[in-house]
Amino acid sequence: MTGLSKHFALAELTRSSLAVRRGIDNTPDAQTIDRLRALCVEVLEPVRRHFGRPLRISSGYRCAELNALVGGAPDSQHARGEAADFEVDDASNLAVARFIAESTEIAFDQVILEFHVPGDPRSGWVHVSHRVAGNRRQVLTASRDGGAIRYAPGLP
Repeated sequence: MTGLSKHFALAELTRSSLAVRRGIDNTPDAQTIDRLRALCVEVLEPVRRHFGRPLRISSGYRCAELNALVGGAPDSQHARGEAADFEVDDASNLAVARFIAESTEIAFDQVILEFHVPGDPRSGWVHVSHRVAGNRRQVLTASRDGGAIRYAPGLP
């Protein structure tokens, strides 16, 4: 198992049951692995250190075929190895998103609280991305409006 950082392995950032079921090779190239490593070191490790518990990665790198299959945008940062969706056990997703947004230590491009339901701390998940250069520190909340996904600035 290739280690990307102290607590994160390549396998957990590329795991996809859908890819396995469909026979899709979700193996990143060397440049993408470097971006995944930067994401782990610069963002995921500081989050893990702060909360003192493992992160459960639900989506990391997605090759173009897998990204299209899940309905990801063609320019998704997941497809470049720059993004992960995750949760932290025993921490509300809103608290995790707030920690990232307010941190001066974490160099993030975007943090998105996705599909959070007020009053339900375990609802949704946190999407975070990191660029090697030019991080925007964009903070958003994603919600569903009928069939469309809406992005609002900030966190609730």
